[in-house]
Amino acid sequence: MRDVDIASSEFVPDQKAVSKIQDFQEDPELFRYCALPEVLQYVECFVGEDIMAMHTMLINKPPDTGKKTSRHPLHQDLHYFPFRPVDRIVCAWTAMEHITQQNGCLVMYHGVQDFDPRLPRAHLEMEKGDTVFFHPLLIHGSGMNQTSGFRKAISCHYASARCYYIDVHDTSQENIEKEVNEIVARKYGVTEGLRFQDTWAIRGRLVKGERVSL
Repeated sequence: MRDVDIASSEFVPDQKAVSKIQDFQEDPELFRYCALPEVLQYVECFVGEDIMAMHTMLINKPPDTGKKTSRHPLHQDLHYFPFRPVDRIVCAWTAMEHITQQNGCLVMYHGVQDFDPRLPRAHLEMEKGDTVFFHPLLIHGSGMNQTSGFRKAISCHYASARCYYIDVHDTSQENIEKEVNEIVARKYGVTEGLRFQDTWAIRGRLVKGERVSL
């Protein structure tokens, strides 16, 4: 990842900028974050002593062009996860620098699982190293980056290694399964025999305890 100062566009023509890295489980340096004792001591309170890192992400939010392309719309993370129970999943999200409303901090409806636009939003401004842990049903997103520099954060979704996979057929997650299968077929030529849950099992990494089912 390379930092460049940009004022009116997201990318400078002769520069390359990475705005997001997902599934960095194969990178030992980045993955050290997922196994930090300072993080796991709180994760264990939510998911128990057998802990899997299921989804990892480093976000390098670019300055916005004025088209709101740097904004992350409100959503619930559980929509993407084919494993349960929901109360044994938690996200750790850590600020890598000072994060404010100006550069696109997290926005959430604290304690709310059913969206109601009349309710006030909480803007989570954070200092470098601050970490927030939240439930996969929490409605959240992030605002536009209205500054000239990138905004950095790192996160990991953890789950109990005793969680189980669900059948997403006839659910809202069926479209995600289809998209993932198409990506696997296009990139790796695998068209048969790979289930949606297999793609998660391949990416998941044990960080503490015993890998029981995931």
